Amino acid sequence: MPMSPVPFECVVFDLDGTLIDSAPDIARALNRTLGDLARAPLGLDQVISMVGDGSTALLRRALLATGPELAGPEFQDALGRFLDVYYEESENPSCLYPGVTETLAELSVRGVALGLCTNKPERITRRLLGFLGLEALFAAVAGGDTLPVKKPDGRHLGWVIETLGGGRAAMVGDNANDVQAARSAGVPVVAVSYGYPRMPVGELGADVVIDRFPDLPEALARLPRA
Repeated sequence: MPMSPVPFECVVFDLDGTLIDSAPDIARALNRTLGDLARAPLGLDQVISMVGDGSTALLRRALLATGPELAGPEFQDALGRFLDVYYEESENPSCLYPGVTETLAELSVRGVALGLCTNKPERITRRLLGFLGLEALFAAVAGGDTLPVKKPDGRHLGWVIETLGGGRAAMVGDNANDVQAARSAGVPVVAVSYGYPRMPVGELGADVVIDRFPDLPEALARLPRA
């Protein structure tokens, strides 16, 4: 069956929980860092409940869950260690969700410019994209440290859209930060149901929710046009 027409010039994606199931990698890196600090490891479900707001927020939550809070140089040292360890772990990334590569490639062939807007640090993001074979598909990439702002600030998403050339745009993500950024930037948003939303996906406020990534083109065709 042919794909539905895509009424957008560009589509911007979140990464963790949307394109890749990265929680196992994040948990390994985080637990290696906690081990260096003589702290107990966290379970995967605990880590999933902490992701989405960037590495700094993630580490702060992990530290509060395992002992006293760190501040100042102690925290910065721990954060640097975590980012270095996660960069190493990104050499063996977890699986893409089913249908991601094929669907992104099809959208690209159909003339849709693709961008990435994630709160993950840019150097780790680009390393992951390279190992996953996705780098060439994205004409614009903004990590959580690329700009002075990050999601849910709509300027993070807006920068990606502008870099892609503007026009009619849509956002695809899995949590409240993605929906809030889209609303702030004035673009419609698709949410995936299988990611790390930290709340019932139906309460995110997305325009459309999909259960399978290959359903995205049809969902984009049903979105309101900003």
